Amino acid sequence: MSEDDSKEELRPSKMRGVAFPKAKYGVILAIIVIIIVNFIYYKETIFSFFG
Repeated sequence: MSEDDSKEELRPSKMRGVAFPKAKYGVILAIIVIIIVNFIYYKETIFSFFG
């Protein structure tokens, strides 16, 4: 029972009420952001292959 109490105390008191999303959603969001930024940055190069 003491192990359950120690796991609850890992987060700071101000963050206890915050519901964190699952880690896989963060990974998916990071990949989408990287793809969008790379598309914007390399837009001219990508269109030069097709044009």
